[in-house]
Amino acid sequence: ILYFYPKDMTGGCTSQACNFRDRYPQFQEKGAVVLGVSKDTIESHKRFEEKHSLPFPLLADTELKVITAYDVLKPGADGKPTKSLIRSTYLIDENGMIAKAFGGVKPKENADQMLKALGGEEP
Repeated sequence: ILYFYPKDMTGGCTSQACNFRDRYPQFQEKGAVVLGVSKDTIESHKRFEEKHSLPFPLLADTELKVITAYDVLKPGADGKPTKSLIRSTYLIDENGMIAKAFGGVKPKENADQMLKALGGEEP
């Protein structure tokens, strides 16, 4: 599970991360790996991980390479991407292929949504 979120230590992002944390044993039972990605720095991620006891890694994409590759930047008024992220989550299979993609996810529902996707159920 690769999930993109806008910013460490904000309300929605904290809720999303903590929901993945609280359900982490269930993800492990299903053999899933959870990775969070934002444009924040490694230092910011470390503080966020420590403050909320996150058991999974957060990846720092300060150069927006992965974020751009997954096309999760919001379009601006001119049609060009802005530096804001669309909260998105990808279920990636064992071969590195995207099995399912979810855009505009709701922070409080995303972990449950992904557990359902892992179980083969439609969310």
